[in-house]
Amino acid sequence: MTWSIVWISLAMIFSGVVYWVFRQDSGSMALEKFTQFQTAYWIEKALSVDNLFVFILVFSYFKVPRELHHRVLFWGILGALLFRAIFIFAGVGLINVTYLNPLLELAGAQPLLWDINLVLTAFGLFLVYAGIKSWGKGDEDEDDDFSKSAGARLVHRLYKVSDNYDGGKFFTIKNGMKVATPLLVVVAVIEFTDVLFAVDSIPAIFAISKDPFILYTSNIFAILGLRSLYFLLSNFIHMFSKLPYGLSIILTFIGLKMVISPWFHIPSPVSLGVVVGVLVLSVLVSLVFREREVVHE
Repeated sequence: MTWSIVWISLAMIFSGVVYWVFRQDSGSMALEKFTQFQTAYWIEKALSVDNLFVFILVFSYFKVPRELHHRVLFWGILGALLFRAIFIFAGVGLINVTYLNPLLELAGAQPLLWDINLVLTAFGLFLVYAGIKSWGKGDEDEDDDFSKSAGARLVHRLYKVSDNYDGGKFFTIKNGMKVATPLLVVVAVIEFTDVLFAVDSIPAIFAISKDPFILYTSNIFAILGLRSLYFLLSNFIHMFSKLPYGLSIILTFIGLKMVISPWFHIPSPVSLGVVVGVLVLSVLVSLVFREREVVHE
């Protein structure tokens, strides 16, 4: 709990620094950047909490000893920082070259009254679809066979895998031959799972800002606190049973914001209010209608 408070406090302090830096140029710009960071941070934080549902199931499925959870999460976080950087900077670059009017002018056609971005519109439609599809999705992942996930299949294709863990080692010696341990399989599953979650989270924050500095720093602060948050929530995850409903609403709202942005701009402070309000409400509803506690070994 202490470390979770520390990481969240650091993010809040950093958002204050962002406001102070941009305040030197313009007060309205400072407020815009501050609310963009806050909105992107809380979206990523909420989706990170949603990741924990799957992480707990993965650890349970592979019977990972609890003392090894921190090692898996450490490598998972490093991989997430790398992949998020690639997705964010590549995404910003792609968005910048896919506005429709410049493409029409380049082709010699008459530009439209509204400057529609093809990638943002596609992302928005995808998020609306993902939000509606994920409504009520809670326990479906419990029946997943994680041994058939892309990460697990890749490790089994490259190496022979032992049946037992060997402490915190990724490789061990069995019958005189070097083989991978199940710990490497678990790390690969976690990494590929995070990539799948990024398919939702990264397009969502593009609706908040096109500034790679804001996007990546908000991601960094949200992800760096994930390990401590996991150990805090791993035995209390049942208290957030209604969070997936809140995330479904948020994804749908962000998707609609992206789709209608050429015609109607929703200010960042309004987006922040909607995101935080939905998150708080979903947690309160979870606490009022608390599900049966399940203790994960």
